[in-house]
Amino acid sequence: MKSILFNRLTKLLTGIGRRMIERIWRLGAGARLFFLTIVYSGESFKRFHLTLREVYFTGVMSLLIIIVSAFFVGMVLGLQGYNTLQKYGSSEAIGVLVALSLVRELGPVVTALLFAGRAGTAITAEIGLMKTTEQLSAMEMMAVNPIARVVAPRFWAGVISMPVLAALFSMVGVLGGYIVAVPLIGVDDGAFWSQMQANVDVREDIINGVIKSVVFGVACTMIALFEGFDAPPTAEGVSHATTRTVVISSLTVLGLDFVLTSFMITV
Repeated sequence: MKSILFNRLTKLLTGIGRRMIERIWRLGAGARLFFLTIVYSGESFKRFHLTLREVYFTGVMSLLIIIVSAFFVGMVLGLQGYNTLQKYGSSEAIGVLVALSLVRELGPVVTALLFAGRAGTAITAEIGLMKTTEQLSAMEMMAVNPIARVVAPRFWAGVISMPVLAALFSMVGVLGGYIVAVPLIGVDDGAFWSQMQANVDVREDIINGVIKSVVFGVACTMIALFEGFDAPPTAEGVSHATTRTVVISSLTVLGLDFVLTSFMITV
């Protein structure tokens, strides 16, 4: 009986240790890929049209889901905010509530989650299929650096696209909140905009939101690239890598949001 329990405990500890080693190895491999991407970025900028093409793929092609989602999120904020503020006689401050919620939190966070679900999975699947069909190996055989040719343009496209998409999300969300609060509910038009302009600070709110979106862009894009490079060259391996991209990116965005928010509040 004791030997059976000992064997089970040994297997359990061995499995935990193996998983920990694998996680540490993946973290180190991801950091190495990030370092090489920065090193070879100058070489990739010589063919800047590749980065522009990826900006179109990751940014422009994501506009529809970003705009539609932002519009409905803003409308929901307008409804919920008015219902709450009316109880305290502060319904005129609905514009401040909508704007601060979007600029500080919902704009960068929801944009990053949508970006990971739409562009991140596409990047992982594309690079995974390139690895499966040995296109990356063929580039190395022809003395073409796959990091400078494939990884770096996609990385900088994600970093550039994310802040722009987050800004558009916030703008459209404010418009959705305005449509609900002013024409539908009847909040004063001047109070909606004047209170928003008076209480939304550029450095405290807008710049912090931009910083969050840039950090989320680096994290989501890098995770998608690494998962594509690390995917086993099989159909099942690519599908699992695509799933990991969404899960890890979402958890990373939420964790980074807490860290950045706590840091920005204390500073």
